[in-house]
Amino acid sequence: MSDTPGGSRRSSRSKGRSAVRWVAALAVLVWLAIGGIGGPLVGQLSEVATNDNANFLPPSAESTSVSKLVQRTSDTQTLPYLVVVERPSGLTPADLAAVQKYVAGIPGLRLADPSRTVGEFLQSPPRAAIPSQDGKAALVPVSFLANKAEDTVAGNTALYAVAQALRDSATSTLGASGLGTHVTGAGGFFADFIIAFSGIDGILLLVALGVVFVILLIVYRSPILPFAVLITAMFGLSLAALVVYPLAKNGAISLSGQSQGILSILVVGAATDYALLLVARFKEELHDQDSTWAAMKIAWRAAIEPIAASAATVVLGLLCLRLSDLGSTKGLGPVGALGIVGAFVASLTFLPAVLLLIGRRIFWPQIPRVDHVHSADAVGTRGIWGRVAGMVGRRPRRTWVVTLLALVACAAFLPTLNARGVAQSDLFLTKVDSVTGQEVLARHFPAGSGSPVQVATPQDKADAVVQVLGSTPGVSNPQVGLVPGQPPKVVDGQVVVEATLDAPADSVAAENTVETLRSSLDRVGADVLVGGQTATNLDVRLASERDLKVIIPTILAVIFVVLMLLLRSIIAPLVLVAANVLSFAATMGVAAVAFNHVFGFPGSDPSTPLYGFVFLVALGIDYSIFLMTRVREESRSRGTRPGILVGLAVTGGVITSAGIVLASTFSALAVLPILFLVQIAFIVAFGVLLDTLVVRSLLVPAVSYDLGDRIWWPIPLRARGRHERPTASKAPPEGEPDAQPDAQPDAEPVRAPVAEPVAEPVAGPGSDQESAVDSTASRRAGD
Repeated sequence: MSDTPGGSRRSSRSKGRSAVRWVAALAVLVWLAIGGIGGPLVGQLSEVATNDNANFLPPSAESTSVSKLVQRTSDTQTLPYLVVVERPSGLTPADLAAVQKYVAGIPGLRLADPSRTVGEFLQSPPRAAIPSQDGKAALVPVSFLANKAEDTVAGNTALYAVAQALRDSATSTLGASGLGTHVTGAGGFFADFIIAFSGIDGILLLVALGVVFVILLIVYRSPILPFAVLITAMFGLSLAALVVYPLAKNGAISLSGQSQGILSILVVGAATDYALLLVARFKEELHDQDSTWAAMKIAWRAAIEPIAASAATVVLGLLCLRLSDLGSTKGLGPVGALGIVGAFVASLTFLPAVLLLIGRRIFWPQIPRVDHVHSADAVGTRGIWGRVAGMVGRRPRRTWVVTLLALVACAAFLPTLNARGVAQSDLFLTKVDSVTGQEVLARHFPAGSGSPVQVATPQDKADAVVQVLGSTPGVSNPQVGLVPGQPPKVVDGQVVVEATLDAPADSVAAENTVETLRSSLDRVGADVLVGGQTATNLDVRLASERDLKVIIPTILAVIFVVLMLLLRSIIAPLVLVAANVLSFAATMGVAAVAFNHVFGFPGSDPSTPLYGFVFLVALGIDYSIFLMTRVREESRSRGTRPGILVGLAVTGGVITSAGIVLASTFSALAVLPILFLVQIAFIVAFGVLLDTLVVRSLLVPAVSYDLGDRIWWPIPLRARGRHERPTASKAPPEGEPDAQPDAQPDAEPVRAPVAEPVAEPVAGPGSDQESAVDSTASRRAGD
């Protein structure tokens, strides 16, 4: 080793490089272990997911109280399959004999595992088929033991396995003679939901990753970097699954199929957004730094504040969902928050380690060199974001007024959004057997058959309840007790009264009937409660409406506080929150038009507006955070108005790319044939693009530019001396690693003359009214 000072310095830097690489390699190994353990759990999340509305209602709901009484008045809790057999021309005696033979053979039907049969999952063997009054159909109720729904048979749930056995047998034994057969009822619907959500584990994630890869390939024009970003996202998802799976398995949180799908999309989108911001800042610094370590140190420190603020905003917004009365919505809060934490940690640990290990070569073939070319130089030039910044600077008031009016016009259609709820049969966008069976059932039997309305009442009021049920339009066949012809079981002085609804149990008409019943039975007694499947769906809607009134103001308050602490201002957070709320309203207005007149959807789930609000406001505010943190940074050295233009020009490309990536990942939800997820996909994808391309690019910077220094009220922005970027002439201090072996720290770069932007006072509100930077003066604002 050389004894000269230069040799000692090079040796120290060599040791530093080696230490950094060892630490980076260790970080990669740790993440490989996390991926190896958590990766398989991502595919197993469906095993601990629940999709039953009754499990998500609060204990205070009427239907929950009735359900508990029903469980106590029956020895076992069952889940009905309804096998419907139809011949439009009328069932013949031979048909009825064949149906009865099928019924007798149901308990002995073999499942996918030949050692198991349908009978071991039934409360009792099904009785004779029930013919319809028109003689064209027969109904076979099959009572499945609800406590065995999650049992596994050949890798699938027993609920799905039994439904499949019933369908296969009916098709082979009855379908051959021209009879139409369908399996519907609650068991049939849940089985079809299992089929629909089976794509979450594989297809959904592959589609999302594929779309993101193509976008990153276009953005970076590098075949290497997209893989690093996507692997970061997958490791973030693995880390989240490591925590979510045991919590859901032990009942600590509620995980639904919808939450599971949203988790994957949320992590991929958030991790990619964070990666885009970090990589953009890293690449920017590589134009000034010979050392990749020095570039990463500057980039990481600059990116940590906006990324942390963004993650905190989303996490806190999602945790506000814990205020929900619905277990599914309440469960999404911690599930989504854990996903964001996983994305945040992976993006700021694994990705920097990979960038340090590979260095500049990760951008191949467009490797950034030390040329002191900055994105800030684009203000006022022919580049897209330079021209946008120039337009905002020239006509700020016209820009935000026109943008505001356009958003208000879109928001005017918000009241036309139908979020009252949809029939269970409308939840599927493809034709499924349970929906077809429900339609056949409605043609030949009372549509509510198999899903009766249930009323919990004191025994001495049972006759009065029966009288009210019998006199209510849309209700028929009231009876005291669960089994016709048998005396009711009395529990703590209460009995259950059942009746059949004429409308389908999952329809809006049936919900209206239940609301009428509740109003009428209140006059019988406050202790008379209405439950059943229809009442459960109604209580879900009422809980969703309550959640909107409670959770949305809470989320807005939390976001405002985070922004106030981040930007050290009151005006700026007010502007950002108001802009994002307006963006949400405009998005929902456009969604209402699209759902009603373009796609022809029958309506929306009551929770759709809340989910849309959480994702659009909590995620949409990210881009304003990315913009305004950079604006604040630039404004401290340049002045507020020049800082706004430079911040817009510098962040324009990366934020737009992040928005396109997030919109594309949420669009992947549309591959699942579930109405709720397709609507969420549209709302978030459109809303994020609107927020990225309009709100963050035009409305926020134009309003901020018009306000000038007042945007930072009440704490004036403290000016500082002009920040000079480190150049290649400034070698890293002794002992600091230089990750580029071929770096030449002693070389003095040749720098072009730089035009100084017009200085701007920042002391008082409005002091910069006449000192707006023009496009010429700000053209070289990146020194």
